[in-house]
Amino acid sequence: MKWVIGIDEVGRGPLAGPVTVCAVAMPLTIYKKGGWHKTLLGLNDSKQMSPALREQCYIEAESLAKKGKVHYAITSRTAAMIDKKGIAVCIRECIAANVKKLALDPEACLVLLDGGLKAPREYVHQQTIIKGDMKEKIISLASVIAKVQRDHFMVALDKKHPAYAWHRNKGYGTKAHIQAIKKEGLTPLHRRSFLTRIT
Repeated sequence: MKWVIGIDEVGRGPLAGPVTVCAVAMPLTIYKKGGWHKTLLGLNDSKQMSPALREQCYIEAESLAKKGKVHYAITSRTAAMIDKKGIAVCIRECIAANVKKLALDPEACLVLLDGGLKAPREYVHQQTIIKGDMKEKIISLASVIAKVQRDHFMVALDKKHPAYAWHRNKGYGTKAHIQAIKKEGLTPLHRRSFLTRIT
C-alpha cells in the first residue's frame, strides 16, 4: 500500500444545511513516520476543538496541501437531496465522490473511517474506527476540514436568512432555531424529513 486515507463527515444531525464529507490522503511513508501533524496544534475531533483552533488547523492543512504533503477532497449533499434520498445514502455518495476525486488505486490505499462509515467495496483495505476522529489524526484532519468548510457555508447562508441564527447554530436544532422555524416557517435549506414533529 502507498496511501492512507482518512474520512469523516459533519452535519449528519442538523435541521438545515448540507451534510459534508472530507477524505484526506497522504503517502503511507509520511503517515508511518509520524510527526506530520506537529504543526496542527490541538488537532482532535473537530467537535472538541474551539472555532479558533479549528480555523488555525484548517489554514495549516491548506498549507500542507499546497506543499503536497496531504491531498483532500470534499463533497456535500443539500437538504433537498437528504430529503429525497436519506442521510445515509447521501453520506455514501459523498464518500464515493471523494475517493473518486482523489484518483488513487484502491488496492494501494489503507482507508480509515470514523464511526460507522464505509468506503466503496473496491477499497479492500479499509477500517471503520469508533471515535476514529479522536484516535487517528488523519481522520481528525478530515473532520476539521469538513467542519470548517460547512461552518463557513452556513455563516454565508445566515446573511440571506438571518432569522434562524445559522451563524451561531450552523443549522442544528437549538431552541432558538426551532422557535424561528415555528415563527418564520421553513426555507429551501431546511431538511423537511427532519422536521415532521416540529412543523
